[in-house]
Amino acid sequence: MTGWPTRLLVLLVRGYQLFISPMFGPCCRFQPTCSQYAVESLQTHGAVRGSWLTLRRLLRCHPLHPGGYDPVPTNHP
Repeated sequence: MTGWPTRLLVLLVRGYQLFISPMFGPCCRFQPTCSQYAVESLQTHGAVRGSWLTLRRLLRCHPLHPGGYDPVPTNHP
């Protein structure tokens, strides 16, 4: 994890996980969940690329998509 923008975004996602997500119950069709994917992608790829990967994942999380296992891509040097 690098820089304050990444830390801030991870903090916001963790807040969602603690306070908002429990109200909806488990409903994500992916593994890991979209919020966990967001944390992992931000920590692995930083704020810009991690946000882009998270946005792409969230756009796929809908009833017409089958879901399944979708890990964060590895960080290539």
